[in-house]
Amino acid sequence: MAAAYVLVNASPGRAGEARKQIAAVPGVSSAHAVTGAYDVIAYIEGADVSELGEKVVSQIQSVDGVAQTMTCVVVELP
Repeated sequence: MAAAYVLVNASPGRAGEARKQIAAVPGVSSAHAVTGAYDVIAYIEGADVSELGEKVVSQIQSVDGVAQTMTCVVVELP
């Protein structure tokens, strides 16, 4: 199993709707609107790192209102 946090910058005024759409992407375990440098943080899971990138992150990046993402792969799972 692989997991990652996806940090999302949304277009102005689009964070709430983007968060809802991100939360509906298969492989997204949670998505929260946050304060700070990013607008949304999503926790994602998949079979391996390739699946995270090819199936989950690419779908998040295609969500209307998502301007930019940064993916932080988890290196130690419980």
